[in-house]
Amino acid sequence: MSPEQERPLTTADLANADETRRRADAQVVGRQAVAADDPSRAARNAQPQAAAAAAGAAVARRRDDSPLFAERDATELRKQWGDVQAGFVDEPRRAVQQADGLVADVMKRLAETFASERANLEHQWDRGDDVTTEDLRIALQRYRSFFDRLLAV
Repeated sequence: MSPEQERPLTTADLANADETRRRADAQVVGRQAVAADDPSRAARNAQPQAAAAAAGAAVARRRDDSPLFAERDATELRKQWGDVQAGFVDEPRRAVQQADGLVADVMKRLAETFASERANLEHQWDRGDDVTTEDLRIALQRYRSFFDRLLAV
């Protein structure tokens, strides 16, 4: 078991993850440069997909207002928070450490959700599949919605 697996995730761990993200972004830029040299890809990307775009827009509208977690997951997270809070009376230091771990876990899960969606788009690009401007608009709307929610907290 690695040292990272032996101890719980903290918000400090997440804050230091920026370097890992920069390396992954550099790899994506390299793949995009290779893909740009494929003229047949441009032709495939020009194919119209109005029905798919309309369906995607409807999904995006629903997602903008949707909860960030499934109800079952949100209920479990609230229960965990209640346990942390209840433990404060007997062990305040431990409760704060657990609170930090729980917040880090929630932030990590949110980041994983967005990373997964981004990876799906990149996978489509790498295969030469059509990723329409509408697909990208929907992705950007989801980021904007989440960003606005974060700033509203």
